[in-house]
Amino acid sequence: MDAVFLSRIQFGLSVGFHFIFPSLTLGLTLIISVFETLNYKSGSDRYRAVSSFLIRIFALIFTLGVATGIVLEFSFGTNWAEYSRLVGDIFGAPLAAEAIFAFFLESVFLGILLFGRKKVSAKAYLVSAYLVTFGSHLSAFWILAANSWMQTPAGFTLIEGRAVLQSFFEAVFNHSTLIRLVHVVLSSWIAGSAFVAGISAFYLIKNKFNEHAKPMLKIAIIIFIFSSIAILVSGHTHSIQVARTQPAKMASFEALWKTEKGAPMSLIGIPCEEEQKTYLEISVPRLLSLLIDFNPDSEVIGLEAFPEDEWPPIIPTYLSYHVMIGLGMLFIVMAFIYAFLLFDNKLYDNKKWLRVLVFAIPLPHIAIQLGWIAAEVGRQPWAVYGVLRTSDAASRVVPAGQILFTLIMFGIIYTLLFCMFIYILIKLINKGFESVDY
Repeated sequence: MDAVFLSRIQFGLSVGFHFIFPSLTLGLTLIISVFETLNYKSGSDRYRAVSSFLIRIFALIFTLGVATGIVLEFSFGTNWAEYSRLVGDIFGAPLAAEAIFAFFLESVFLGILLFGRKKVSAKAYLVSAYLVTFGSHLSAFWILAANSWMQTPAGFTLIEGRAVLQSFFEAVFNHSTLIRLVHVVLSSWIAGSAFVAGISAFYLIKNKFNEHAKPMLKIAIIIFIFSSIAILVSGHTHSIQVARTQPAKMASFEALWKTEKGAPMSLIGIPCEEEQKTYLEISVPRLLSLLIDFNPDSEVIGLEAFPEDEWPPIIPTYLSYHVMIGLGMLFIVMAFIYAFLLFDNKLYDNKKWLRVLVFAIPLPHIAIQLGWIAAEVGRQPWAVYGVLRTSDAASRVVPAGQILFTLIMFGIIYTLLFCMFIYILIKLINKGFESVDY
């Protein structure tokens, strides 16, 4: 058993499970803010009830997000001690900022949302909703700044084997931070809005709480439509950034074995790393060059330009990237369908398309998980791109047996936590608006 490989699997499991919850909170807080604004302007009990219902669900998701996020903080000191020793002075700064400026802001004003509706003024309550939304997105910014620094490191120098911060601004606003932030926020809005739309659709199918489900579905669908279309632009911009700052990753995304002028875009295929060939490939000639450089004849760097020990694992990178894109295109198709149904006032009574929304709830999460796999596996073999290899970042004194034991333990605990989450969530949904105090 290889300790480094097991540490990577353990961290991937922890991150993947944790990110289910933050991705929901970004979309949920946005929708809660919309309904609190409508409530403040109209004074409608219906909008207030919807917001109170969603706040209860948000509190459950927030709690699971905090509990699962703590594990990640400790793992840098246990499994990735060499990483922390080399770059901890830089990587720790945005994590500390996230805790101080974002987490406490979000958690304090969440307390007001949960317990203060009848204790503070309507304006103070509305501001609290805005601050929870701002805090959740600010938290995403700091986490993405830290992760983006690992992808495109900047603002530091290596002195006696340690990365020393030279410019906090350059480190935080490195070449990929902002575009990755926009892309992650939009994907989270898709996940949150699909989640709320699915719950609303479930109520309409069961003919329950229709008065509340209809406005909840309408707002969720509007956000879903906007985010699904906007993410096409952010995804394309992000791909251009990857091609220019992490060319080996882009080459692995497309299984582009050789540097080519007028490079094709691979739509589907089965890459074989040993033979450096993609079987059963369907591709569009010159499209990759056109999308990256807006020039169908431009040159795109292939994997042959890099030593083979610096290649990412091709198959998981290629497949995760392409399935993610496929799901993104599906969301765009859905966006146009539901935009038509909403505009034509046929959405609320169309049981077929309402059922699609219920079953579509997990799809954005699958796309998000695949996107992270593509981003993180595609960065390999680097923990910090071009600076520190993953094999050199792992702790040297933690044996593989202990890592395997904790990996199994985490798997069991996360399974129990997820089952508990689903159980409580279903109870909240089944109760619906019956016990909402507004």
